[in-house]
Amino acid sequence: MRKLDVKDLSDAVAKLCIEACCVPEEDLMTALKDALKREESPAGKEILKEIIENNEMSARQMSPMCQDTGLAVLFVDVGQEVSFVGGNLREAINRGVAKGYNEGYLRKSVVDHPLKRKNTGDNTPAVIHFDIVAGDRVRIRIAPKGGGSENMSTVKMLAPAAGREGVKKAVVEWVSQAGANPCPPILVGVGLGGSFEMAALLAKKALLRRIGERAKDAEDAQLEKEILEEVNRLGIGPQGFGGRVTALDVFVESHPCHIASLPVAINIQCHSARHKEVVL
Repeated sequence: MRKLDVKDLSDAVAKLCIEACCVPEEDLMTALKDALKREESPAGKEILKEIIENNEMSARQMSPMCQDTGLAVLFVDVGQEVSFVGGNLREAINRGVAKGYNEGYLRKSVVDHPLKRKNTGDNTPAVIHFDIVAGDRVRIRIAPKGGGSENMSTVKMLAPAAGREGVKKAVVEWVSQAGANPCPPILVGVGLGGSFEMAALLAKKALLRRIGERAKDAEDAQLEKEILEEVNRLGIGPQGFGGRVTALDVFVESHPCHIASLPVAINIQCHSARHKEVVL
């Protein structure tokens, strides 16, 4: 059994928080530059140029890509041969989030109760999803999620008869309805199957994938391509000013479901697609 001090974990989480908010992933920058080449709308091209310049400046200065540095969402894969010492695992993760948001001068956006709405002052508690896996390592993935794009997300419980075309229609119509609100060009995570709550989790987890990385299931991969094409025919364009590039990619994650159900979750991510990971 390998022992891991939770302080090391807290420090790693703090670093991830800062880097995720300030340093764009290479795949995102490549996708934005490719989008600039494809975009035909003059306004859309200017928006994309500004987004690229903003992200490059953020990385150089270690300043946030967006003023909304998000709710800290973490996916933590815990090896079953790891023993944690020095404190409680969940508390250690939250200490890391608080440290990162304070030391990185990141905006604190968490309120203590949905109705009372008093700011907690350190962006905790985070939303943490644990999974137990084989081995003696801990994989931590963080995805700070801004309020604008998260508000444009939904779960729909379709009838099984809706089938493949029903899924495509549900996603495309929802993106059309969202319009400029989630700050396009967007990424679209689609959770297909499972249950009501699992579909939402699949959709959020799908957004951790690298742009251009297709689903393992061949049908899901084909569905991703078809939805992306239809979304980009909507004409919403960068920041809603019109154009060919409304979405940079679509990711579908599926899971077996009940014979009477066809859950579809749609989680939209803005152009500040932030995620980082570390293995301890």
